Amino acid sequence: MHKPARFDMYATIHRALRHFMTDTLTQIGRLDAGDSEASRAALDQLDTLLYLCRQHLEHENRFVHPAIEARSPGGSQRIAGEHEDHLEAIAALEAEALAVRQAPSPTADLRLYRHLALFVADNFEHMQIEETRHNELLWQGYDDAELVQIHEQILASLDPAERGLVLRWMTPALPRSERAALYAELRKQMPGEVFSAVLEGAKPWLGAQDWAALVADLDQREALLA
Repeated sequence: MHKPARFDMYATIHRALRHFMTDTLTQIGRLDAGDSEASRAALDQLDTLLYLCRQHLEHENRFVHPAIEARSPGGSQRIAGEHEDHLEAIAALEAEALAVRQAPSPTADLRLYRHLALFVADNFEHMQIEETRHNELLWQGYDDAELVQIHEQILASLDPAERGLVLRWMTPALPRSERAALYAELRKQMPGEVFSAVLEGAKPWLGAQDWAALVADLDQREALLA
């Protein structure tokens, strides 16, 4: 028999971040100094990605690392150091993106793309360590109810704009069953008309097949509760 899966507070947000990073990397890779409108949109998306990356680091520093240190002293030291490196990299990318806005050129575009690619690659390895070693420490030190409580503290710290941003990139990144579970939980938390607007807002983020599946899954869950 398989052991029940432990609560993993990294899983869904990291899916969202990986999706956001890879999509943004693709957009920056397509920068064209002669297409100012498309370049502006890509650079705006990069700015938003870097904002979310900074917020994500701060949330982990504020909530997750103290929890690890409380039960496994020194356990978060490596990742905490990498967070400092990532904050420096974010600032450097923001400055480089601003320079590209002010003086676009094929050389500057390519340089930004390559530096972003290195940042994404570093983050992918970083997230793998968090999802393995950090989760091991969290699971050793806490039961699932305690981990859910920490996760809820993180969610409560998000402002509406950040919540919406996370939802935008998380929705298409999740497996079908997890996407349905997420929106079923949102439906419990929101007035009907608000949830309807949120659900309709997700339609552009999904292909036709995924959108139809989400609606069908939610209808099925509602029917089971009736």
